[in-house]
Amino acid sequence: MAKNLNIEVSPLSRVEGHGDLVIDVKNKKVEKLMLRIPESPRFFEAMLVGRNWTEPSHITSRICGICSVAHTYASIKATEAALGIKVNEQILKLRKLIFHHECVQSNTLHVYFLAAPDFFGAGSVVSLIETHPEVVNIALRLKKMANDMVRIIGGRAIHPISTVVGGFTKLPTEEEMYQMKDMLKAAYADLETSLKVLKTLKLPQFERETEYLSITDKKDYALYDGDIKSSDGWIIDGKDYLSKIKEKVVEHSTGKHCWASRDAFMVGALSRFNNNFDKLSDNAKTYAEELGLKAPCYNTFMINIAQFVEIIHCIDDSIKLIDELMVSGLDENKAIVSVKPKAGRGVGVVEAPRGLLIHDYTYDADGKIEKANLIIPTNMNYINVEKDMAAYLPLIIDKSEDEIRLAMEMLIRAYDPCISCSTHFLNVKLVNN
Repeated sequence: MAKNLNIEVSPLSRVEGHGDLVIDVKNKKVEKLMLRIPESPRFFEAMLVGRNWTEPSHITSRICGICSVAHTYASIKATEAALGIKVNEQILKLRKLIFHHECVQSNTLHVYFLAAPDFFGAGSVVSLIETHPEVVNIALRLKKMANDMVRIIGGRAIHPISTVVGGFTKLPTEEEMYQMKDMLKAAYADLETSLKVLKTLKLPQFERETEYLSITDKKDYALYDGDIKSSDGWIIDGKDYLSKIKEKVVEHSTGKHCWASRDAFMVGALSRFNNNFDKLSDNAKTYAEELGLKAPCYNTFMINIAQFVEIIHCIDDSIKLIDELMVSGLDENKAIVSVKPKAGRGVGVVEAPRGLLIHDYTYDADGKIEKANLIIPTNMNYINVEKDMAAYLPLIIDKSEDEIRLAMEMLIRAYDPCISCSTHFLNVKLVNN
């Protein structure tokens, strides 16, 4: 083991987008740590200016092909808040139902396809086809099920089209509702098998307590709606996010850095779990206990387990929502409410799979956007990733270069970062001094 290391991760991969990690170590002391984001800005906020109120949700869903539902609803909620629109319970329940399954498909993608290979000693999920075919088959079935749920409710699996400002242009049929329930119930066998597999994994024992931000609700494990909550003890209405969440531009990143009560905070599945554990379904709580996940949890690597626990909750709650909708009956007359443009500002706050997502729009009297501000979960995590890396590296500095490389890969991947949209292997270059 060299006392002096120069670690170059360029680019980060098996994550979405382009980013570089730079770490200099001298005499086993970290002298420099930087998560450098060189990716060009995409200017979605500028694209929205001048757009009619019917357009933003369809434009912003293209920010991400995995989190398209989250961007759709953050956008829709911002527009509805600005225009003073209130939706009925039928619309709300259908929105929560489709929202659950973006969470399921994205969490499945990360836990099974991106993180699992690390724990099985594989370079990628392709290698697992030979060594752990049951894991790959479960992942494919769960992801297909979730995509089918989004397609049935939203019109297509990616970038939904039937969910719009004010409601839905088309409702699922009664037959499709029962079909979805059958699909959900069939997933439990795979979840039970997954539990047995996950219990065999040994996650690194690393803890660094930080501030955890998520939305929260008195009744639900909040994903679609709620106030913004901090583990440091404050709760605010989403429209007041600027009173707590600050952004700044840093020289080494085209992605802004964010902070709130402290100099860093975390968003995502672990933050949601820490803030809202008591609202999980009983089944999800049981799975969490089986896997050793207890709130509060300060181990970043347990994000992987928190994501799996959320899959359980989303499936449980989806069956509950379908039953409630079928008891009341789907009513085409309640599919959409009327919308009239007016001047106003609205903030839409949701939980994307990777964490807190904020859309903030200001409309003129004709219903056209004058100003837009978007804060993406991965941007909120950038500082916290750097601080985790700085805290973790000294703990493993006596390991071999290969072990350090794998540990750094796993820590970064635990956040499931969405720098842009790509999934490749993380190539790290270590140069000894």
